[in-house]
Amino acid sequence: MGIDDERSSMEKGGEYERVFKRFDENGDGKISAAELRQCVATLGVELTEADAEEAVAAMDADGDGELGMKDFLKLMEGGEEEEKAKDLREAFRMYEEMGGSGCITAKSLRRTLRRLGEKKSVEECRLMISCFDINGDGVLSFEEFRAMMS
Repeated sequence: MGIDDERSSMEKGGEYERVFKRFDENGDGKISAAELRQCVATLGVELTEADAEEAVAAMDADGDGELGMKDFLKLMEGGEEEEKAKDLREAFRMYEEMGGSGCITAKSLRRTLRRLGEKKSVEECRLMISCFDINGDGVLSFEEFRAMMS
């Protein structure tokens, strides 16, 4: 992790802490299902009582029925991870073989790079793929693509 990544992570941590304190209306250091529900309502999101309780139960590490700061961070970062995975999946689809074969070939990589203004030969694309082709099958699966992008 570079200095910029650390700084960004620290800034997010501070931001999440401020949001946590705002959600924690009674100041007990925990967010109840009712507090979670009330706060997301201020964002224009309707959350049923059952959904709020389910969200809290899913992230509640100590089983006390409320979210502590660590639980809240996991909840917030989980949403970010889902968004990153979605974006990565869309990028992968852009590069993969037409027809959704589930892999990026040298030809599909070349075709996409050309659309982006980057001229590479099929051989250059094979070489690019070989750097991240973990199983050696000559193509990139989504997992190999994810490793390449991280």
